[in-house]
Amino acid sequence: MSQQVSAKEPTAEQIAEQQIYKQMGVSDSEYELICGFLGRKPNYTEIGVFSVMWSEHCAYKNSKPLLRRFPTSGPRVLMGPGEGAGIVDIGDNQAVVFKIESHNHPSAVEPYQGAATGVGGIIRDIFSMGARPVALLNSLRFGKLESERVKYLFEHVVSGIAGYGNCIGIPTVGGEVVFDESYDGNPLVNAMCVGLIDHDKIQRGVAKGVGNPVFYVGPPTGRDGIHGATFASEELTEESEAKRTAVQVGDPFMEKLVMEACLELIDTGIVLGIQDMGAAGLTCSSAEMASKAGNGLELYLDQVPQRESGMTAYEMMLSESQERMLFVVEPKDEAQAMEIFERWGVICAKVGKVTDDGRLKLFHHGELVGDMPVKALVDECPIYDKPSTVPAYYEQNAAVDTLRYEEVTDLGATLEQVLASPSVASKAWVYDQYDYMVRTSTAVRPGSDAAVVTIRGTRKGLAMTTDCNGRFVYLDPEVGGRIAVSEAARNIVCSGAEPLAITDNLNFGSPEKPEIFWQMEKAVDGMAEACRVLDAPVIGGNVSLYNENAKGAIYPTPVVGMVGLVHDTDHITTQSFKAEGDVIFLLGETKAELGGSEFQAVVHGLTEGRPPQLDLAVEKKLLDAVLGAIQSGLVRSAHDLSEGGLAVALAESCISGGLGAQVDFDTTLRSDVALFSETQSRILLSASPDQADQLQEFIASRGVPVQRIGQVGGRDLVIRVGGASALNRPVEGLKRVWEDTIPCLMK
Repeated sequence: MSQQVSAKEPTAEQIAEQQIYKQMGVSDSEYELICGFLGRKPNYTEIGVFSVMWSEHCAYKNSKPLLRRFPTSGPRVLMGPGEGAGIVDIGDNQAVVFKIESHNHPSAVEPYQGAATGVGGIIRDIFSMGARPVALLNSLRFGKLESERVKYLFEHVVSGIAGYGNCIGIPTVGGEVVFDESYDGNPLVNAMCVGLIDHDKIQRGVAKGVGNPVFYVGPPTGRDGIHGATFASEELTEESEAKRTAVQVGDPFMEKLVMEACLELIDTGIVLGIQDMGAAGLTCSSAEMASKAGNGLELYLDQVPQRESGMTAYEMMLSESQERMLFVVEPKDEAQAMEIFERWGVICAKVGKVTDDGRLKLFHHGELVGDMPVKALVDECPIYDKPSTVPAYYEQNAAVDTLRYEEVTDLGATLEQVLASPSVASKAWVYDQYDYMVRTSTAVRPGSDAAVVTIRGTRKGLAMTTDCNGRFVYLDPEVGGRIAVSEAARNIVCSGAEPLAITDNLNFGSPEKPEIFWQMEKAVDGMAEACRVLDAPVIGGNVSLYNENAKGAIYPTPVVGMVGLVHDTDHITTQSFKAEGDVIFLLGETKAELGGSEFQAVVHGLTEGRPPQLDLAVEKKLLDAVLGAIQSGLVRSAHDLSEGGLAVALAESCISGGLGAQVDFDTTLRSDVALFSETQSRILLSASPDQADQLQEFIASRGVPVQRIGQVGGRDLVIRVGGASALNRPVEGLKRVWEDTIPCLMK
């Protein structure tokens, strides 16, 4: 093959001799495989292409054996893992499209652009399926908020999310923010997007039809983001700051134009295949589209719009410049496609064609500079089943007695202390920066159990949430994985919706460490089991590994993004107490379970023992009973018991409703344990006095423990436990503590 290699680029022999491939994240054995596929040594461009396609970020080479354990199909699933996003049928020829992805490493070194481009990328995943994005969510993790560096990262990540979402006009409606020293130096920035589509508009990223032209859409390609995929597949170090070139720069105004033009193009029905240029840019989109169609592809790199002069083939193929797409149409439809993008003021250039030889061929300056088998790039990456070892800390925690702590007696002060934990405190400082009302379909704003967006022209709505308790997963990955899925389902049901499916973002440390791989496999097992029992298949997601800092790995954090269907907008429910005299019920049993709790961390400064246990059959019964009660019109408010237990759930329902409550909790547990235990499968409901008996009978008839614990009213939260006074605090005072924490820390 004739090749023109830039003088700046090493020859194939120099790559082998100097082991330059290792700098790109390719191992010796992988390099040998690549040589075998090519029948020769790769040149610099080719080894670059292989390195990104075979990175963990693109190939899932360390996680694929685990991902196969997830249930991915169901009667409503129209598109499972493998495309830009998953799709679930919601009736009436409509479907919901959603996915979550990470931008952790870029956000650690360039927080504003790292977060902003994470949002931009996940939006493209949704509209590349043909869907109109209707909502954004995020799941964020940072170190302790007392640190100036953490404050800087937090402020700029939130600003980046707001800047991109607000400008493009998609509401950011929900999410979660957690602060823990485990995430020092390695924040987690996971972005989720939800869209709506008609069944007949669904697209796939395939390069169909031999001879058909391939078009590039979006702004010119620059040198930003080169090797972003491999950057995301290695541990952060002190040298990571020097890799700012691996962080892309976003332009939400351009993305808006690209999105509208692409959706108009899709409406014409002429698109044969379309995919966004995300991780690995032009390389991944072209290779994957060809592979899914069983075809080859030729790219003419001189035709690629370029922002900078003198760009090499290597730089163009690996650039992750933002807001770019690739699509295929038939030759007869070229003019129509070009006209649409010209009208929107978006660059559209013919850069290649579909071939039948199964190869990705790259031409630059009239020379063939890359020739690789598509199948080798996409399907033949070696898959590793890493060794797994039970960590010593896990075995040691089995013997920890979490009830050995001295009993806390001033429970009012303790409640304020837990409410003032940045992980529990109000996140209004965050979501007030987001435009969560744009498009005017947001029915439940950020701050309740799940956000709800209505579907125009119908009485339906979509509930959505992101959830994960990293402490629980750390203490027992399998149980923690079950809890992550179950808590998401609880939040969806508490909003009045039926859980549909999940997308997940598996954030873990280095899979090269057997203890970390053990965390991964156990967490996946727990999540998969919960998905099966709760009828919530996994329709897509993302894996982010090598999340480490100087002290070791982050807490294992498999974030669950879940979407549910509100069948009638009358069923929409929130956590806030609604009216004086309403009766309060606690569903589920409360046990002495403090391991991994907010109380344990905040009051005792520890994370130890075992997390709360979870019986999935019990959880399923609870969810079905509560959803049935809501749909029967018996429920005024519903709130999941999670971080902070019963005391925090009651306080949040009082604060959001602007009402007090008088509660008498009948239990034999110690008062501090009763109020702050984080036992799973518990929900707080309120009902009008005239429907209270009916609600209690409805829940009990479903085999779910239900206890009438008090009523709404007054201006104070008054709690008795086991017949004795436990705490009495003005709701206004609790609200002040809860609302002021993050703004005060950020001053």
